[in-house]
Amino acid sequence: MASIVSRNTNSLRSLRFNTLTRCRSLSPLPSPPLADGLQHRPPLSLLQSLLPKALGTLSLVTYQRCLFSTSTSASVNQGNETSKTAGEANSGKEDKSGESNQSSESGKPVRGGPVSWLSFLLLVVTGAGIILYYDKEKRRHIEDIYSASKEVKQGPGVGKAAIGGPFKLINHDGKNVTEKDFLGKWTVIYFGFTHCPDICPDELQKLAAAVDKIKQKSGIEIVPVFISVDPERDTVEQVHEYVKEFHPKLIGLTGSSDEIRNVARAYRVYYMKTAEEDSDYLVDHSIVMYLMGPDMQFVKYFGKNNDIESLADGIIKEIKNYKK
Repeated sequence: MASIVSRNTNSLRSLRFNTLTRCRSLSPLPSPPLADGLQHRPPLSLLQSLLPKALGTLSLVTYQRCLFSTSTSASVNQGNETSKTAGEANSGKEDKSGESNQSSESGKPVRGGPVSWLSFLLLVVTGAGIILYYDKEKRRHIEDIYSASKEVKQGPGVGKAAIGGPFKLINHDGKNVTEKDFLGKWTVIYFGFTHCPDICPDELQKLAAAVDKIKQKSGIEIVPVFISVDPERDTVEQVHEYVKEFHPKLIGLTGSSDEIRNVARAYRVYYMKTAEEDSDYLVDHSIVMYLMGPDMQFVKYFGKNNDIESLADGIIKEIKNYKK
């Protein structure tokens, strides 16, 4: 009998040791929470039916404690992991909030800049003063220009071009003449040459017709004058034959090369020989008629664009307005 009790006691100790060892080996496995473990653990009656009766109530109680400790440790581990995750999340939020606070602090404008309201006001006042001064000076300059343009400048040559002057030439009758021979008469002078193919004849015909028309309209006597710019070929005889073809009152003048150069310079007349082949050449020259007053002072010039009517009317108008 004593041997049987001793055997049962050893078996109970061995079972308890194996059960504890098994519980410790199963503790790392995931288990449901504590409430679930308590809710789903097997009832005591079921355990009593499965275990041998010899183990007794102490073995069952030990097994239940093992299950309870396993469930508790799993729940505690899971809670620790959850709290750790929440802590990491909170630390992340704190880091982000710290970064946002730092960025917001760095984005704040710096107060107390170098430009104050007083300096800005002084700058505006100074700029306005400069603009007003510039505008005043500009208006004064414009007024000075306007007043200066309205002033009449007195002088000997006001309103008259420096055209005309003394000359000494030979007329188509071989007599020496000067500008003084034309004083007291209205004179129209044209520069050309007798070998001119078309322009000179056209202009001299227009001048002759205008002289007759002026006589008819106003009764004013006009002296037409032709001055040659080709002294090498336009001799006195050549000029004499030439002027008879246009008008009986037309006076032809020629002279030496120096004399023609001087009179052309005095009347601002341009002339120049073109390409020369033996004695056959042309002369480029100004196509202008000069109206000279009774004092042999320049009055007005008329160009090629004037026809007979405009030339005659223009000369009559200038004569009527002369010295009024």
